[in-house]
Amino acid sequence: MGTDSHLQPRQHAADPSDPYRREAQTFPELDDDMAGRAAAFGSVEEWPEGGALFERGQRSVDFFLVLAGAVEVLDVDAKGREHVVHVHGARQFTGELDLFNDRKILVSARVLPGTRLVRVERLAFRRLIAAEPDIGEVVMRAFILRRVGMMLHGEAGIALIGPAHGAATVRIESFLRRNGLPHRQIDTETDADAGGFLECFRLAPEDLPVVVVRGQALRRPSNGQVADALGLTVELDPAHVHDVAVVGAGPAGLASAVYAASEGLDTIVVESIAPGGQAGTSSKIENYLGFPTGISGQALAGRAQVQAQKFGARLLVSRGAVGLDCAATPFVVRLDDGTEIRSRVVVVATGARYRKLDLPRYAELEGNGIYYAATNMEAGLCAGQEVVVVGGGNSAGQAAIYLARSAGHVHILVRGKGLAETMSRYLIDRIEASDRITLHPFTEVTALEGERHLTGLGWTDRKSGEASRRRVGALFVMIGAVPATDWLDGCLDLDPAGFVRTGSGDTFFCSSRPGIFAVGDVRSGSVKRVASGVGEGSVVVSSIHRYLESLRQ
Repeated sequence: MGTDSHLQPRQHAADPSDPYRREAQTFPELDDDMAGRAAAFGSVEEWPEGGALFERGQRSVDFFLVLAGAVEVLDVDAKGREHVVHVHGARQFTGELDLFNDRKILVSARVLPGTRLVRVERLAFRRLIAAEPDIGEVVMRAFILRRVGMMLHGEAGIALIGPAHGAATVRIESFLRRNGLPHRQIDTETDADAGGFLECFRLAPEDLPVVVVRGQALRRPSNGQVADALGLTVELDPAHVHDVAVVGAGPAGLASAVYAASEGLDTIVVESIAPGGQAGTSSKIENYLGFPTGISGQALAGRAQVQAQKFGARLLVSRGAVGLDCAATPFVVRLDDGTEIRSRVVVVATGARYRKLDLPRYAELEGNGIYYAATNMEAGLCAGQEVVVVGGGNSAGQAAIYLARSAGHVHILVRGKGLAETMSRYLIDRIEASDRITLHPFTEVTALEGERHLTGLGWTDRKSGEASRRRVGALFVMIGAVPATDWLDGCLDLDPAGFVRTGSGDTFFCSSRPGIFAVGDVRSGSVKRVASGVGEGSVVVSSIHRYLESLRQ
């Protein structure tokens, strides 16, 4: 393994939003009182000769508070070169978000000779966070900022190599970003380093995209293979019976997990792609209570995920539910990797899947210029170009406003006469005030152009019959969704559109089968808003308690 010659902390770009420039919050020093209270949860260790404190790729690493001396936190890039991310001194502490789950850690740590520190084991660390809220606040903020810093600087030695506009590259990049996994992307079409990587790992164009993890090259991997290589998956005991299994980690599912776990229920969450659901792809949510300047869907989902794990919920990412055995209790949720989860209660929070346009060549251009979310990644792929947003709901409005910051021009296409019936007024006002957004009523996309990537499209004004053709950098399809209920195996009553009917038991969220609840977008009659999903996910937990109590009688 190569090593930087001086092993000094990396110099970071002068970006005021960079957490590494906010040392007091990202790498705080506890005061004497806090340090003393934290030390009471652990045991003192002396390291006269130094040595490795923990290694990247380990699971269940402990929390360490430095009393004297120093601990170096080390990152290894995709080529095996080592550098120091930070040196923790007296009253500083190690760790980041992986201390709240059983995933493989992303960095290593080395103790300098003559160091004395406090080791707080995992269970004791959870007690510390719960018992000392002021310390918990400092630690949580630092952990979140450290992960953001790693994301910003592409640390943790993960590299994604492939053409930036390729559908598979976009899929993996989205998976990594939405799961908060720091990585470096190397565009084989433009990046000068790409040739060296291809030669180093003996890669051919047909192997791309490739994810490099700890020197291992994964050729054209699935999301599940990437998750396994990065240690996202957790071990399941097939005999263990959970109190609550939440299927789906959108706003409703995450709220259910936070409240269930915080109230002492043994909770596991199953999510096939990434926390946040469709809301997690929103560039900015501005009407969510408590965030007057707005918050991105990914940031909101990331915080909720950490919150759930803080209270002890387990999160199983990249594993989807494919079946449900509801003939007897405990219920059995079957997963796409062949494993099963047994639980006394199941919360169905699988939301809905994106609707698609019925057009020739649509499938081959998905991910190659056709997208269902407008995040920083997609905006970067079409910067300076004209783009088209299809849809008249809030998601479409948020996307148009966000894209207008970097795109050459944004066209909104709707089949009806306007936006007033489907979009919030504040978004309509902003769209009408922008000279970079044009609304096209009574208009539909009728043709797609491009070989490997979307380069243009045709649309038709159904009222006048006029047809237009434009060169575009991307098409964003935001025309609603269909419920993700095909995995329920006929266990529950559904409405004609396939959404879960509720209100059959002693609770508004109870399905036709006691012990199985439905919340959020998947529930028949639900209001398709982030805030309502969070409300449903939190309220349903009181009904879960009543049901579990009935089982004990």
